[in-house]
Amino acid sequence: MATQPPTYYNFNSRNTNIEEKIDMQKTLDDWLPITSSRNAKWWYSAFHNVTAMVGAGVLSLPYAMSKLGWGPGVTVLILSWIITLYTLWQMVEMHEMVPGRRFDRYHELGQYAFGEKLGLYIVVPQQLVVEIGVNIVYMITGGKSLQKFHKTVCSSSCKHIKLTFFIMIFASVHFVLSHLPTFNSITLVSLAAAIMSLSYSTIAWGASIHNGVIEDVQYGYKSKSKAGTTFNFLSALGDVAFAYAGHNVVMEIQATIPSTPDKPSKAPMWKGVIVAYIVVAFCYFPVALIGYWIFGNSVEDDIFFSLHKPNWLIAMANMFVVIHVIGSYQVYAMPVFDMIETLMVKKFNFQPSTMLRFVVRNVYVAFTMFVAITIPFFDGLLAFFGGFAFAPTTYFLPCIMWLAIYKPKRFSLSWFTNWICIVLGVALMILSPIGGLRSIIIKAKTYKFYS
Repeated sequence: MATQPPTYYNFNSRNTNIEEKIDMQKTLDDWLPITSSRNAKWWYSAFHNVTAMVGAGVLSLPYAMSKLGWGPGVTVLILSWIITLYTLWQMVEMHEMVPGRRFDRYHELGQYAFGEKLGLYIVVPQQLVVEIGVNIVYMITGGKSLQKFHKTVCSSSCKHIKLTFFIMIFASVHFVLSHLPTFNSITLVSLAAAIMSLSYSTIAWGASIHNGVIEDVQYGYKSKSKAGTTFNFLSALGDVAFAYAGHNVVMEIQATIPSTPDKPSKAPMWKGVIVAYIVVAFCYFPVALIGYWIFGNSVEDDIFFSLHKPNWLIAMANMFVVIHVIGSYQVYAMPVFDMIETLMVKKFNFQPSTMLRFVVRNVYVAFTMFVAITIPFFDGLLAFFGGFAFAPTTYFLPCIMWLAIYKPKRFSLSWFTNWICIVLGVALMILSPIGGLRSIIIKAKTYKFYS
């Protein structure tokens, strides 16, 4: 459990000397959710990474395939898996590149690579967009999955309940879980979420095979115009980028693992990452390929909406999704809590306390719930956020930091591979939000807000 500072500290006081500020920072670190507990094992890394990565994104992969087509779709899936594993390895290596120092947060690594102020300006906005965006989308996913469960179980015998209320039900869980104090304190929640992700992914492709290839299945592009096909293709790139999002919390996950000069944290962290990526491959590729094979371009943006039988299995799978996104929400919210609580203490001189934590976290959960209720456009959000923020923090920002810090020789293998990732990542960042934004606009025009 995190220790609570016994006294009030003013980080901005001119009367505070360097030694006192060091003591204040140490006490604050012992209270903050990321750095207060460092007793995690390698398998914590495995299921935290699975929980962070496998989520709403995997359910949309067959839909992304329907907009990409067989050739481009398979290529994008494989390239994304390889590139993101490579950039994740770089982040694990850079966590303790400076002897005696750990970069416990993504922005701390960015500050070392680009400078104190520039690093913050580059990393923090992107990381916040990703983490807050994920939490909003998971609010929507949780609500939709609860609604699907209700419809499947009750069929026509139950009264229709609006999606708004299901999102509020899902959010009510987080008004409780969000008060778990540290990253390690959500370990059991994350473990349950990781198990659920593997379970519902297996159900998704298994139930698809049981359903059988639909009659008159079509694999061609759904849009009848070239412009529509192009925009759909671009938004699908964002859907895939959204599916590989674990990098935004990887430094924070590694910060919970103990480290010594003889046994640095990168060894157990990397072991966990390998296990996680094997699980990711087992979840992503069968769901994407089998889902598209069975339903073709008529597949829904959430594959479970395309599956209707057997009822008991679809209902169970939707509850698995709910449990998983509960854990995923917490994994992505914890670094946000850490940032806000740090800001409130260091910039606004609030005392680190249970009351501060209570207010900050309740307000954050309420905010994500409100936005989710207001903008329930699932696939459009995936595509937009996937390209706008996930591509930089996942596909190429780690490569830029690697080049800035290690400075490999020009045209060496490291230099070459990193520049390939940068070029592909920048293209993804520029192109996919265009399709995602168009998708949001179309959904906004046709969506019945409180359906």
